[in-house]
Amino acid sequence: MEQHGGRQRRELFETAASKLFEDIAGAGGVQVDDPLLSRDRAATDLLIELGLLSLEGTRYVVVDPHSAQAAVVAPLGQQGAQMIAESSHWAQAFSALGQAYRRSSSTVDGPITRLRGDQIELFLADVVPSAQSELLTAQPQAGHSLAAQKAAGNRDVAALQRGVSMRTIYQHAARRSRAARAYVDRVTGAGGEVRTLDEFFNRLIVVDRQVAIIPSGDDLNVALAIRDTDLVAYLVDIFERFWERGRPFSSSEAGVVTSIAEEQRAMAIRMLKEGHSDATCAKRLGVSPRTYAGYIAELKEAYDAQTRYQLGYRMGQQDVQGSRRKKS
Repeated sequence: MEQHGGRQRRELFETAASKLFEDIAGAGGVQVDDPLLSRDRAATDLLIELGLLSLEGTRYVVVDPHSAQAAVVAPLGQQGAQMIAESSHWAQAFSALGQAYRRSSSTVDGPITRLRGDQIELFLADVVPSAQSELLTAQPQAGHSLAAQKAAGNRDVAALQRGVSMRTIYQHAARRSRAARAYVDRVTGAGGEVRTLDEFFNRLIVVDRQVAIIPSGDDLNVALAIRDTDLVAYLVDIFERFWERGRPFSSSEAGVVTSIAEEQRAMAIRMLKEGHSDATCAKRLGVSPRTYAGYIAELKEAYDAQTRYQLGYRMGQQDVQGSRRKKS
């Protein structure tokens, strides 16, 4: 007998067969030679096959649909569960192949693949969930939306629950971001570690110390996927040096908070002395231009300066006086 499922059979059941069932139920049953049964033979046969019509002597009567439902729905549910399990096995098999591909130094793309535009997110969506042991991420300028942070949180929490260790570095400015704080709460609650650092750094993602993803220069629409083991090891070493200098994101100790504020102030002063533009300074601090303008206003007040020129001059004077005191 044909399987109960199938789109065409369901559509027939929803239309002609259901109408026929209602007509026979309304008539209280019909004789086997009733024209109603021959009106749409396919619908009649389907009702009989599904056990919704029962032959009693020379008459067909309707059967309670609930008694027939289990015979149709239960097998479909079982098939669905089997298909979900099978799709999971296929996904795992492809994941294993992906890892073998990333370990290979003889792929057609070579040890470095250039990714552009949407290719970047598609690559990350494939490689990050396939992590087996470790994820290292450096995320400057944490100005992502709540939706983006939520999606990243879902992905990263799933990895942590699989037993993957994860460490993330943000800039100090991320502590002021509501989206970043919500993300950090979720990730650290699942066992991840997050620290912040004063200085500017580029985005970096390292998966199982086998593949690293970095920006290609200043163009954020182009990224490099690196599989060369020596280059990946070099990038991991850079990450570890940053990590040692970072401060725990969740720390609220007065001393840590004060140190972070001092580090941000010192970096702003250093960039001012180096003559960077406001846009560059804001980017390197990981803050908006408006927030950076607030930093400059605070520095002007601290140095009793009315203009940027006065501020630079007085900071330079202070440096000269400091160096003279050291010599004496």
